[in-house]
Amino acid sequence: MNTYDLIIIGGGAGAFAAGIKANELGKQTLIVNGGLPAGGTCVNVGCVPSKILVHAGEVIHQAKNHGIPGIDIEVKNVDFKKVIEHELGMVEMFRDEKYTKVLKNLEHVTFVEGRASFTGEKEIVVDGEKYIAEKFVIATGSTANVPSIEGIREVGYVTHIEALALTEQPNEMVVIGAGPVGLELAQIYARFGTKVTILQRGERIFPHGESDLITQLHKVLEEEGITIHTKTEAKSVKIEDGKKVLTFSVDGQEQTITVDEILLASGKTANTAELNLEVVGVEVNDRKAVVVNEHFETNVPHVYAVGDVTNLPMRLETTAGHEGSLVAENIFTDKKNKIEYNEVPYAIFTDPGYASVGLTEDAQMERDGVCACRTVPFTSIPKAGIIGRTEGMIKMGIDPKTKVIVGVHILAPNAADLIAEAMVLIKNKNTIDDVLNSEPVFPTLSEVMKYVSLSFTKDLSQLSCCI
Repeated sequence: MNTYDLIIIGGGAGAFAAGIKANELGKQTLIVNGGLPAGGTCVNVGCVPSKILVHAGEVIHQAKNHGIPGIDIEVKNVDFKKVIEHELGMVEMFRDEKYTKVLKNLEHVTFVEGRASFTGEKEIVVDGEKYIAEKFVIATGSTANVPSIEGIREVGYVTHIEALALTEQPNEMVVIGAGPVGLELAQIYARFGTKVTILQRGERIFPHGESDLITQLHKVLEEEGITIHTKTEAKSVKIEDGKKVLTFSVDGQEQTITVDEILLASGKTANTAELNLEVVGVEVNDRKAVVVNEHFETNVPHVYAVGDVTNLPMRLETTAGHEGSLVAENIFTDKKNKIEYNEVPYAIFTDPGYASVGLTEDAQMERDGVCACRTVPFTSIPKAGIIGRTEGMIKMGIDPKTKVIVGVHILAPNAADLIAEAMVLIKNKNTIDDVLNSEPVFPTLSEVMKYVSLSFTKDLSQLSCCI
């Protein structure tokens, strides 16, 4: 009879997590997936494929720039097409293992492919078939923005989706936008040998990050050969002699650049246009995102939403998954789960990477009017010197009265791994004294947490190893 306890619209991390939890609770659930294959952005065109290419780029870069006297390594050949084929094969394997096979074990969950739209208060239609449910979760994610550049649609462009599947490597590429997606893909392609230029509308790349660390990341990327222009505006693009000629301004001064490909990485818009939300009365904001409260509830009592389709802070795929699990519990139990987003880390998987959790210095100043912050360069970290990776730094902010850690920001190799300890420290409201009473392994990059905690009271240059 196509009637369910719960209908989930979407097929990504949030949708699957909600479906798994609903299945555990014994609720008859329908997942309707339209657009990308099962698994959504992360496994298909996001986290998984991009990190495969990040790793490949690191291997190339490390071979050429290992910095160890007496070792000469030659990169004989880089077959870009073969690397992409390997990446796409890995994506298929991950999708099969983590989504297709998982679905087969969810006895209360039905999965259908197709575009869903509301046709009534508690009714949707998918390819002409009607489905009814008491509760709904919208988890349709978001899509890359196409900025207003004259001629861009006629000339053509790629987003992260196409950039992760190109079989022919462009000789020259311009990346419009310097958020996590733009920065990661810019470095990936540059390390494969593409001449890359980044155009950022704002005054600096990734404006949400800790400014001195992001400034250092900017410097590192430029030292690798990536050209970065800030305070830019892309105006128009045309084809000349088979190339794409982009006109843009920098601080009001007009310039042109000729490239093989244009990568758009200037934000995303929530995927709500085809859902026909006005029929059910669900509120959306100016980004077309579904407006929800801290418990993932919309203004319509039986409709909920999670992930990038909402007005909630965008973090990692794991956050969408967590939201999915929590919303299913909220729907079918008396719980009122929510997420403290300030305790959720995020990362940019460049090399060095940038990772952050908690408040930046600017955010703490805005909230409290005061900040006790310390920055420690990786020249002070023994393991960084051992492996020749001293370009990084760590910054910590604490409450000056209680010494409770309120923010940690790291620029380092594998920063996304290092931030895990900081996540726990902030979640548990630990103080720097708690860190000082710990004994991290020497020599490791994980010692940075103790070093930065020590810097509040000690001169690090006067301390021995194994502090």
